[in-house]
Amino acid sequence: MARSEASKGDRSRRAAQAAVEQAGGAARPRGEPAPRGARKGDPFTGELRRREVLPLLVMHLIAQGPSYGNQLMERIARMTEGVLSVNPNTMYPLLRRLEDEGLIEGQWEHPERRSRRFYSLTGAGRTQYAELLEEVRPFLDSVGRSIDEIVREVYG
Repeated sequence: MARSEASKGDRSRRAAQAAVEQAGGAARPRGEPAPRGARKGDPFTGELRRREVLPLLVMHLIAQGPSYGNQLMERIARMTEGVLSVNPNTMYPLLRRLEDEGLIEGQWEHPERRSRRFYSLTGAGRTQYAELLEEVRPFLDSVGRSIDEIVREVYG
């Protein structure tokens, strides 16, 4: 009996390691420190950030209609059930970068004072959004398959 439990545990560890590798991150041996800037115990969301998933989500939401920063953060948190939480220190530099690159344009709700800044996609932004849709999909499919495999392995 202990042999089959150890075997199942080994299979679970191998499945988890394969899922992390398949998702684009390399599993580290136990006790090895995380790379600088990586959130401890967060292999999936770290890779989601690196793979342009956040700009894709932001552009997707803005394509549905003008949106402001806090609204985007709330919608992403709701959509991902908190798995990909975005704080202002991440969102606003991203919005500035996208605006500087000419992919989005912002308009103040009340131009006479700093209020909410609503962002819309530009023509170049629509083109970039279409490219990101194609580029990011294989990675997201891989993450989905990996999570499904872990659930199947662990929960049967």
